[in-house]
Amino acid sequence: QVQLVESGGGLVQAGGSLRLSCAASGITFSINAMGWYRQAPGKQREYVAQISSRGLTTYADSVKGRFTISRDNAKNTVYLQMNSLKPEDTAVYYCKAFAGGYWGQGTQVTVSS
Repeated sequence: QVQLVESGGGLVQAGGSLRLSCAASGITFSINAMGWYRQAPGKQREYVAQISSRGLTTYADSVKGRFTISRDNAKNTVYLQMNSLKPEDTAVYYCKAFAGGYWGQGTQVTVSS
């Protein structure tokens, strides 16, 4: 059974930082491209960042230079380091395993102004 479990969300002031984690099980993590998406209230889910099995990364323009995605294959975990947070970053953040299209349950990030 595939499980993606996000953690690390919370409430932070604008300009602050959070690190999200996504622990995967039931998949061959090391060969999976992994990604982060987010969904704000009343909006569609949007792409944030992804990392290939070899560690190549891409980012949405809205987070480039502020967010960093990384992975630890020994821990079957993908991370999203979020710095210089803005109120518009407020959303539920979801982890995705691209092979098979699996999603986690999401973790709430709220940035206060």
